[in-house]
Amino acid sequence: MGPTVYTGTRRRRPVPDTDPPATTVADAAAAVPTSDATQSSDAVDPTSTEATQSSADRSTRIPSGSVAFGDLTRAAYCPRQLYYARREPDRSIPDAQRSRIDLAFRYPELVTADDAALSDRPIDPSPTVYRERLRTLRDGGCRERFGVPWRSLANPDRTRAFLVGRSCHGIAHKVLSGDEAVVTQSGDHEVGSSVDDAGDADAGDPPIPCLVSPGTPPERGVWEPQTVRAVAIAKALAWEREREIPRVLVEYPAVGVVREVSLTVRTTAAYRRALRTARGIDGPPPRVSDDRCPPCEYRDRCGTETRSLRSRLGL
Repeated sequence: MGPTVYTGTRRRRPVPDTDPPATTVADAAAAVPTSDATQSSDAVDPTSTEATQSSADRSTRIPSGSVAFGDLTRAAYCPRQLYYARREPDRSIPDAQRSRIDLAFRYPELVTADDAALSDRPIDPSPTVYRERLRTLRDGGCRERFGVPWRSLANPDRTRAFLVGRSCHGIAHKVLSGDEAVVTQSGDHEVGSSVDDAGDADAGDPPIPCLVSPGTPPERGVWEPQTVRAVAIAKALAWEREREIPRVLVEYPAVGVVREVSLTVRTTAAYRRALRTARGIDGPPPRVSDDRCPPCEYRDRCGTETRSLRSRLGL
């Protein structure tokens, strides 16, 4: 079976005959096995706000036994895939996936771009639909749904921030200021208002990290491997800031969609399972044969195949 989808209220596994084919295939092939998961190196982009820190300095900060965000993503998707990925000499992000991720840092120009300009970008919907989705976020959708003003999402405080937690490390594509949080139906604080009632008046509202996926989201919620990665990001940022980080935004800039992952009992349990799995791999895990296999880049090396009933019976 494919990865679990977390919707915030319940979880479900995508079923091929009910989920749109573009969602299932695109996200399984792009966002999980070959893009989000291949970010397991979690290298800092030279254009990021963290670029001035040397790799040697970063490596000395990583505790023994810490697992990269990308490895956790793969562990949640398929442990055997993680086993093969760890044996790769080059685990950098493919250029095609990087170009889709980079869209998340160009919202101000994309939201006003004409059809010709958008046609040259690696977006999935038509230019008209894509522009409308971004404008909906800009014109109040981002504030109403997530309690975050558009300006924070489009111009974050930190970009491609390298985070080191107690058990995991890697890149948070954005870190938004929690002090920019606004009132929502769920009761978030208004910009500039007192947070005494929240019991955290000294520090203000917690920052909001963002995970950027080059893939396509499910109809609702977030794929389990990306949920695991989001929780890992929150845990690492919480360790860095010494405070709880209750949620993460997951951006799908190639389709103009933003989702939210809250740290709940279920999502945290999924993260812990993936952490145990990633730490426990010391040889090839058992093969599986399901809808995760066709889009996997290691399917030929893995040897997974679909056998007919006749062949299984030895006829």
